[in-house]
Amino acid sequence: MGRHALKHVYLLDSVILIDVLRGIPGAVSWAKKLHPGEAAISVITRAEVLSGGPDEEQDAAQTLCDQFDCLPLDADAADQAARLRLARRWKLPDAIQAALAQRNGLRLATRNTKDFDPSRDAFVFIPYRVALTQAEE
Repeated sequence: MGRHALKHVYLLDSVILIDVLRGIPGAVSWAKKLHPGEAAISVITRAEVLSGGPDEEQDAAQTLCDQFDCLPLDADAADQAARLRLARRWKLPDAIQAALAQRNGLRLATRNTKDFDPSRDAFVFIPYRVALTQAEE
């Protein structure tokens, strides 16, 4: 999926890739519909996905991350992330995700509606929903 001529449309948030790795049906189904090059990940997503799972998931996580172009964090995006963090009180990784999506004209694909409200932020896209268990509520 990475390094193709198709223009990126989506920046995938970490939760999307984690859901794909865990076999969440909505995530797997949506990810399969993506065209090669249609989605990218950020340095934040790459680091979170590669460092957050169990050892037995590491090879699959690496393979999944390698399918997507990885957007670097430059000084302008870092400055915008700082402004967003101050204005929105977002955690720094969330502010970086938002800044990279905005600066690259991408929709941030996430299911994190706690931090990203699609009714407030037009760049946010919720591709699927997952029913929460009682333990997650």
